[in-house]
Amino acid sequence: MNKRTSFPIQRYHCHQMMVARRSLVEECPVRLTVNGRDLATLVASPHQLNFLLMGFLRVQGFIDNREQIQSLGVCREFGVARVQISAELPETLRPTVTTGCGGGISYDLNLPQDSQSSGLFSVPALLSLMKQLQRGAELYAEHGGIHSAAIGRVDGRLLLMTEDIGRHNTIDRLAGEALFHNLDLTGTMLVTSGRISSEMVTKAARLGIGLIASRTTPTDQAVSLCQKAGLVLVGYLRGGRFEVYSHAERLRAASDQRIGGVTGVILAGGESRRMGSDKSLLPIHGARFIDHTYRCLSELFDEVIIVTNSPSLYDGIPCSKVPDIYYAQGSLAGIHSGLCHARHERVFVVACDMPFVDSAVVRHICSRANEGDVVIPVGERGSEPLHALYSKGCLPAMEEVLDAGRKRIVEFFPQVEVVEIGAREWSTIDSGGRSFCNINTPQEYFQLHEDGRENQTKTVLQLSVNKKRA
Repeated sequence: MNKRTSFPIQRYHCHQMMVARRSLVEECPVRLTVNGRDLATLVASPHQLNFLLMGFLRVQGFIDNREQIQSLGVCREFGVARVQISAELPETLRPTVTTGCGGGISYDLNLPQDSQSSGLFSVPALLSLMKQLQRGAELYAEHGGIHSAAIGRVDGRLLLMTEDIGRHNTIDRLAGEALFHNLDLTGTMLVTSGRISSEMVTKAARLGIGLIASRTTPTDQAVSLCQKAGLVLVGYLRGGRFEVYSHAERLRAASDQRIGGVTGVILAGGESRRMGSDKSLLPIHGARFIDHTYRCLSELFDEVIIVTNSPSLYDGIPCSKVPDIYYAQGSLAGIHSGLCHARHERVFVVACDMPFVDSAVVRHICSRANEGDVVIPVGERGSEPLHALYSKGCLPAMEEVLDAGRKRIVEFFPQVEVVEIGAREWSTIDSGGRSFCNINTPQEYFQLHEDGRENQTKTVLQLSVNKKRA
């Protein structure tokens, strides 16, 4: 059986991105050398490659029986296979480029050196382009068994479309037509009906394409190449849903109105002593605390940073992870690091154990950014420094406090201009203060689940009552 590798992805559904994982089939390029002569590069599933090679030599007419194979060695790690056969290879070989799902003959699977792509893409434009491909796939509708592909601009405008019995051939056809009409494909979107392989990614990168999307799945090597080349890779694009396997941060939804000049910062460096385990990784509503926090901030800001000294814990979250500059100096050091690493002048800071971040509350806090160096909500429990806005103008005062060995966040406040947002103001948006709820102990976490079940039960009962009334 072919091994399936699990990759972190972003799943788009109901106008929201959610962190998830997807198992992908592996593909393995194997350079085949027979009797010391380079014969072909086979791109295949990595299991039982000895059978594949023996069968390939047999159906190509190079051997008739097992005894003709004198030696056969395969190194999957380096993607090479060396075979010695008793028969002589013909002096001249006439290769045939196949039209099926395989790539046929591939001369070079390496990405071009200047293949790094950039730019943003619109979700509505991507959905529109795929719909245009589906409507235009006339041959498939008549006969079936044929692949289609299209290239469009970032606004969703269709440029080129083609069909072929080979999915790899469709990209070659599009490349040829673009060359004939002198069309620049840099930064365009490619949508296809077929599975996305490493060869297809390489071809797209050479054409300057910035996004590849398919109705079905990519392979593991396709994902790795897209991550390296900066291409956005989308799979299972069907009926307004899809999964993003690389560079999800470059996709923008229709209602995307990000807050300008502010970076979202998640503090994930706490020791979680009272909880006894890392709070950021606790599950709730089908995802971890930090996944919910990241999803909210990524919809609000064009840059999100996680401050952590254990970045491998968050490999599945597609944003920058930065360490403390003042190591192990608490939350103040985390805010300081976020400010230092942020691209923007201001940062909105939230703790990883606050899973109920309300975008409306965040927008309201950020709307007062120009009024001071710190914009902070204040309620019955006091100020909320881990749900507040900070400017780079705070850095000198922060560093003075940290250099003195002091860790409390509010200790640098007297040296900067602080704007407080009272409960009367923010409670009009979040009356219960749920945004500022953080979970510190197992008891609080247990109560959180109990409250969730109770609310779910109330919802079900209410729906039942409403149904009876109707």
